[in-house]
Parts: sequence; structure tokens; C-alpha cells
Amino acid sequence: MKVLQLFRGRVYKGKLGSLAVMAFFAGIAVICAATLPAIAQNRSMSPYQGERDGESAGGKWVVFRSEDKMTAAKNVRFELQADNYLSTSPAYKPRVELSCTNRKYTDADFNPGIPLGPPNRPGFWGQPQIEVMVRVNDTHHYHGWNWVRGRFLSMDKGTTRELIGAQVFKVQIPGPRGPEIAEFSPAGLNLAQVKQECDLTPKKPSKD
Repeated sequence: MKVLQLFRGRVYKGKLGSLAVMAFFAGIAVICAATLPAIAQNRSMSPYQGERDGESAGGKWVVFRSEDKMTAAKNVRFELQADNYLSTSPAYKPRVELSCTNRKYTDADFNPGIPLGPPNRPGFWGQPQIEVMVRVNDTHHYHGWNWVRGRFLSMDKGTTRELIGAQVFKVQIPGPRGPEIAEFSPAGLNLAQVKQECDLTPKKPSKD
């Protein structure tokens, strides 16, 4: 009888130990499950081969880095997605991309996420352009941005500098159903990082 009670006691204690171990690992799993989404929120997968996944650059901006395999040039790309979708592309938000190489500004592009119509004006050198209306905070003005393969527009450097220091940024382009407006929230960008990576500083919006 004593042997049976001792055996039962050991089994009971063994079950308690197993339950404690199971509870411990369950707690670890819960912590990991809560931590991984937070890590994922701070990183964005890159769509380009050879480019590392993006990290937060402040606000809604994301920064991506890569290295040219032949020249070893260090490339940095700052991306800001719009707050809205345009009418014919409900699955892909418009975005602006600011590119820099070896700590120097290279260019900036506006990708509307929809096929662009044909150019509606020539540039100074005869290059195809689309005229856009831009709002920066409480000012607005018109620009001719170079039309690139019907997919995106090359932004001018002045507007790019206005953008990185702005609170409100909107771009209106002609669309198949009339004017389309991409709305951005650029506030919060780490300007010190942009200065370091691109040698680029913000400027106040033009009044003209």
C-alpha cells in the first residue's frame, strides 16, 4: 500500500513538473509571438534583388540599402507610400522614392501606381513630360516632371527638398477618369539621416 502511494506521489509530482515545463515554454511562445510582429513592423521587405529589407527612417518613411556588385557603390533609397490609393489601382499605393549613391543625392521619382497617360508637354530639352500640380503644406505650384516609360515621373530637386521637410504633400496628375490626387504624410523623416546619406537638406515651399 505504501509502495502504491509512493508511486502515485511520484507520478503526481512528475505531472506537475511536466505541466510547469509546458507552461514555461508556452509563456516563451507567447512572448515571441508578441515580439515578432513588432520587429516586422520596423522592417519592410524589398521588392528588388540585392537590396536589403528596409528599416524605419522616421514617420512613414522607410530606407533601403544595397551595394553595386561591380563598382561597390553604396546605394540608399528612401521610400514614402501615399495615404490613399488611386482609382484604378486599389492594391498598390502611390509612392515617392529618393535615391542616393555614395552619400550624394541622385534623383527622386513619383510612382503613381497606375499606368501614366501620354506626355502632355515637352521639357526644356524636348524630353517628354507630364504637368503635375503639387501641394506642399499651404502652398501649391505646377511642375513639368519627366515621363519615364509611362510608369513614373522624375521629380525636380527643389520639390524633393520641399517634400522632406513638409507636413503635407499632395500630387495631382491627369488620370483616365479625370484628375487623380496622391496624398502623403511626410512628417517625421529623420532629416539628419537624409543629410548624412544624401547630403540633402529641406527647404521652405516656394510661394510662386
